Amino acid sequence: MNYDHLKLENQLCFPYYAVSRLIIRAYQEDLDALGITYPQYLVLMVLWEKDEQSVVEIADKLILNTNTITPLLKRMEAMKLILRTPSKTDQRKVMVTLTEQGVLLQEKASCIPFNLVNKLNFTPTPENMAETMKLKEQLNQMIQLLKSSLETHPSENML
Repeated sequence: MNYDHLKLENQLCFPYYAVSRLIIRAYQEDLDALGITYPQYLVLMVLWEKDEQSVVEIADKLILNTNTITPLLKRMEAMKLILRTPSKTDQRKVMVTLTEQGVLLQEKASCIPFNLVNKLNFTPTPENMAETMKLKEQLNQMIQLLKSSLETHPSENML
């Protein structure tokens, strides 16, 4: 039997995985300076966009399970970046809000996207920007396709 389909070079998923890891590595110096990890940075971005969200809302936006995000949020609360409180309308929900320290971190983090562009030696010409936006849209389509597929066939994802 031919096993070419199992070669790393023939995998669709590997380039996505590699790009993700390399981008996170490119962010590392800036995130270390802020004392946060990449997943914590993602949570902060969600909250900077709209403060006071439930754990479930944040998990959904980041495509994480609540049992994955809860320990992350506990560490962020210990760092005094966020507060977790029971919802006023539904005691089963935990609401997450930024602390003053979490709000102030936004200003310090505002340079991070620009620093990544500089590290990539990316020149934002109209053509490059159009290409980049097209790639981003294709990635978003892939995310939606995978999310939809996983929601449609949940039992198959347990293997």
